[in-house]
Amino acid sequence: MSTTNNRGNYRKGPVRLRGKLIPEKTTDESLLEPAESVDWVHMDPWRVMRIQAEFVEGFGALAELGPAISVFGSARFKPDDPEYTLAGEVAGHIVDAGYAVITGGGPGVMEGANKGAHEAGGTSVGLGIELPFEQGMNEYVDLGVNFRYFFARKTMFVKYAEGFIVLPGGFGTLDELFEALTLVQTTKVKRFPIVLIGTTFWAGLIDWLKNTLVERGTISSHDLDLMHLTDDPREAVEIVLNANRSRRREELAAAQAAASRAGAMGPE
Repeated sequence: MSTTNNRGNYRKGPVRLRGKLIPEKTTDESLLEPAESVDWVHMDPWRVMRIQAEFVEGFGALAELGPAISVFGSARFKPDDPEYTLAGEVAGHIVDAGYAVITGGGPGVMEGANKGAHEAGGTSVGLGIELPFEQGMNEYVDLGVNFRYFFARKTMFVKYAEGFIVLPGGFGTLDELFEALTLVQTTKVKRFPIVLIGTTFWAGLIDWLKNTLVERGTISSHDLDLMHLTDDPREAVEIVLNANRSRRREELAAAQAAASRAGAMGPE
């Protein structure tokens, strides 16, 4: 509820306004007025609620998904392109390992991966995005969630996956790749395996990172170790699995050590 302490200090919920920023109407007055237009749906406070709703919807849909691996790549590849087939092979190995497959839900590599997961009898997840120039959710998605906002969607890719496998792609693929690399490099996310498939495709990028960024000191040489490069879909999946096995062993050892220390201290 909006309250006015004096004309120089106006409180609107948790916000304090002064001078010319003091509104002409209280929040309650605006709420109870007859609706004369629909402009309110375009205002930033309403957008916050809509953003919140997207997170709630995504969390609710994926909370019980279980272990999963996200697969990225270009939407522009066709079903007869080798990358489409490769994505399906990757997804098949992911399902065989007991994991669900998460993609952006669109065409190209995403469709290839969703198709591979679906045909292998696994859970095929698509996290779609509202774009004016791209098709909707592909037909092989078993569990699909559509997002308006990239940042809400990107949160789901990381939160509900235990690793990224990245096939050749464009700006969107690079965006997801560097988002994940930044999260791991800054330890916002720990031990999150990232695998690039396609040594020829990624070679130029790796060389640039090594010969420009490392040489100029904008990243460290060991930052390149955050990525693994291969042409083998089975190896790509195994890299993710091995990283997660190592992480679980370390977590178990740490828990056991903590329990041992607590036992040695005895009851208070």
